[in-house]
Amino acid sequence: MALQILRLFNFSLKINGFNITKAHTALSKIKALNTSEFEQYIAMQKQAILNYHLTHNSFYKSFGKTIDLNHWQTVPVMTKRHLQTPLAKRLSTEYNIQNVHLHKTSGSSGDPFVFAKDKWCHAMTWAQIINRFSWYGIDFNTSKQARFYGIPLDKKSYYKERLKDWFSNRVRFSVFDLSDTAFDATLARFKTTKFHYINGYTSALVQFAKYLKRNNIVLKTICPTLKVCVTTSEMLFKDDKVLLEQQFAIPIINEYGASELDLIAFENPKGAWQVNSETLYVEILDANDNVLPWGEEGRIVITSLYNKAHPFIRYDIGDTGILSKTSTLQHPILEKLTGRTNDIIHLPSGKKAAGLTFYYITKSIIEDDGNISEFIIEQIALDTFKIVYVSQHELSETKKLAITFEIERYLEPRIKVNFSCVAQLKRLESGKLKQFISHLDL
Repeated sequence: MALQILRLFNFSLKINGFNITKAHTALSKIKALNTSEFEQYIAMQKQAILNYHLTHNSFYKSFGKTIDLNHWQTVPVMTKRHLQTPLAKRLSTEYNIQNVHLHKTSGSSGDPFVFAKDKWCHAMTWAQIINRFSWYGIDFNTSKQARFYGIPLDKKSYYKERLKDWFSNRVRFSVFDLSDTAFDATLARFKTTKFHYINGYTSALVQFAKYLKRNNIVLKTICPTLKVCVTTSEMLFKDDKVLLEQQFAIPIINEYGASELDLIAFENPKGAWQVNSETLYVEILDANDNVLPWGEEGRIVITSLYNKAHPFIRYDIGDTGILSKTSTLQHPILEKLTGRTNDIIHLPSGKKAAGLTFYYITKSIIEDDGNISEFIIEQIALDTFKIVYVSQHELSETKKLAITFEIERYLEPRIKVNFSCVAQLKRLESGKLKQFISHLDL
């Protein structure tokens, strides 16, 4: 009985149809390949996933009409904007919404959409994540996680996430309230719980570290069982990493991933940002879709080598970066990332919240009908926000009221929300959209 309790995380994956045992074995075999064998594996897997979608996916067959199967560079680059059609039209013939893993992107890039993974692909995703965390002595079945994430507030989704937290042996600290009062309660929990690792949004963790610094507290002295902190979803800047290291007194590990793909890169014990080369194929392209040599900065374009349910082939994730000149096909190293950053929301009451709070709020405007293709949220004043969106049809007053209600529910009452429907959004020089922009001069 005790053993069964300890393996709850693996059990939860299995009962949902994700064969994690088989995935661990498959991943181990890939990692054991020598250089020559690995080159053959990548070439074969690229060709296999491309052939599969050209044969079994009408959406991709139409998208890739000009592909020459003998020349990878003829495979067109796809973006989220190409995927702004109902999910049912994007699934391969063997799959439907009942036999896939369904999810929505966070919209942190401003391009939200619903996507799917087949269950084997998702099992391989988890095998890779589990492997990377094991570098730091973390076992998802037995290690207690302090999780600094958001959580949906509608009853069904809320309790679903809480159940997942239980199976995953984690305690969730909401990023919707980053006030000192909230952090007082967080600190109290650290004093009474044997946490082994922290995982969460970078901006929320930085705010917690600032709170600890103001109160002259080092977290590991409060919770000596802590081993490591993994930051995710937002850029981790050098000064913030130093602050986290000082106030947490544990290694700070940088993770880079995308829900629609997989874990993309994970800081290894030598301090290098090791790219996932086992289940993904990562390229750096210039503005004309030409592959750049290692050491040059360009667009990060990724192929999911296992997702048969939904094509992510040469998918432009919206970030730019550099693969180090020391990279190899088997062990690429991400030297630089110009990625997703989110400001802190400041409110009239003095309350603060992470910019990714809008991931949960904007679920109410992310619809699987391709209507809203892009959006950004701007903070104009402490009590005023503006939602700028690209849509075939302007939002109804009922929808606007619903969104305003959600914003007040997640943040605080008496928030003003303006809406603006535009033909095109202004993008950053990199081509990305920043979902939340604060215009406050604080």
